[in-house]
Amino acid sequence: MSSVIAAKSSSYVAGLDALQEDDRLRGIMPLIGTDFSSSDYLALANAPRMKKAILTALESGTPIGAGGSRLLRGNYEERECLEAEAARFFGAQTALFFGCGYFASFPVLTRLLQRHNLLVLESLVHANTHEGARTRRAAFRICAHKDPQAIESEIRDRRAAGGAGQVWIVVESLYSMDGDFAPLEDLLAIVDRHDVFLVGEEADATGVCGEQGRGLTAPYEGRETLLVVHTCGKALGAAGSLVTASGVLRDFIINRCRLLVFATAPSPLMAVAAWETLSILQEEPERQRRLAKLVALTHWETVARGERRPSNSLILPYIVGENARALRRAPALQAQGFDIRGLRPPTVPAGTARLRISLTLNVGEEEVRAMLDALAEETRDGS
Repeated sequence: MSSVIAAKSSSYVAGLDALQEDDRLRGIMPLIGTDFSSSDYLALANAPRMKKAILTALESGTPIGAGGSRLLRGNYEERECLEAEAARFFGAQTALFFGCGYFASFPVLTRLLQRHNLLVLESLVHANTHEGARTRRAAFRICAHKDPQAIESEIRDRRAAGGAGQVWIVVESLYSMDGDFAPLEDLLAIVDRHDVFLVGEEADATGVCGEQGRGLTAPYEGRETLLVVHTCGKALGAAGSLVTASGVLRDFIINRCRLLVFATAPSPLMAVAAWETLSILQEEPERQRRLAKLVALTHWETVARGERRPSNSLILPYIVGENARALRRAPALQAQGFDIRGLRPPTVPAGTARLRISLTLNVGEEEVRAMLDALAEETRDGS
C-alpha cells in the first residue's frame, strides 16, 4: 500500500522538488522578532479597545459563528449595522461585508462580468484578481504597471473592433508589493470618457490613506461606475472585507454571487470588530498621524544612510533579484530580531525577489533605526 501511495504522490513530490531547486519552496513560520512584516499598520489587531468591543458583544449575546449563509439564517444585525456605517463612512451608496479579502474581488470577476465584457487588469494587482479573471468567459487583458494610456488603448481597440460589451478596469490604489500608488485621477478620467467601470482594491490603503483613513478612492466613492474593496484584515485590525458599490451592483451580487449565496457568512464578531475600527479611525486620528510620522522618519533615515528611498509609502520593497539572495538575507535579519520576510515569485515578478518591509505602529523610531542599520550591514557586501 505504501508504494501505491508513494506512486500517487510522486507528481507532488516532483513539484516540491522543482520549487526547492528554484529557491521557491515555502513553509509556514511562527512569529519572530519585531514586526516589520505584518499589515497591522495601525496596531489595532491587539488593541485593548478592540478586545473590549468583542467581549462586550459576547456578553450581550452576539454568537461566534453565523450558522449559515447570508440568505439563510446567517444575516445578523451586527453585519447590517456594519454595512450601513461603512457606506456612510466611505461615502458610498452601499456596502457588503465578506469573510475574506481574497474572496471580495470574486463577485466582480465571476458574477458581474458577463460573456461579452472585457476585463483590463493592471499587471501588479492582487493574485486573486488574476485568478478570478481566468475563471470567467469574458475576455481579459493585462496592461503594464501604472500605464493609463495602455489601458485606454485596450478599450479603444476593443470598441474599434466592434466590441459592445461592458469594460471593467481593476487596479490597486496602493500596491502591496511595490509600495507605489495608482494614478487614480487619470483612471477616473478614462472611466468617464469611455463609460466603463473601475474596481479599486484599497487593501493596503484603507485605514492609512485619505481623510480619517477612508482610502485613496474616497473622493470618488458613490459613483455608479466605481466598486471599491476595503480590506478589514490589514490596517483595520479585524478580518474580512467591505465591498462598496452602487445599489444596483450590490443587489446583483447578492443574487448572483455564489460565495454570498452558498458560503457560511463571516462571524458576527468580525462585523463588531470592523465597526469598532471605523469608530477608532474617526475618534483617534493620532494613530494615522503617528504612522505618517514614522513613515517620514524611515524615509529620511534611509536617505541619510546613503540609500535610495525604496518607495513613497509605508511599504518598503528592497529588491535583491535572485530568489537565493532573498532566502539568505531574510533569515540573517530575523536572527538579529527583525521579522522581515523574503518574497519570491509568483508573489512578485520573476527576477524581482525582495525583502518587503512594512511599517506599523507595532514598532517605534528606535526600532526602525536599528532595523535600518542591520539592513545596511546585511546588504553592504552585495551577496
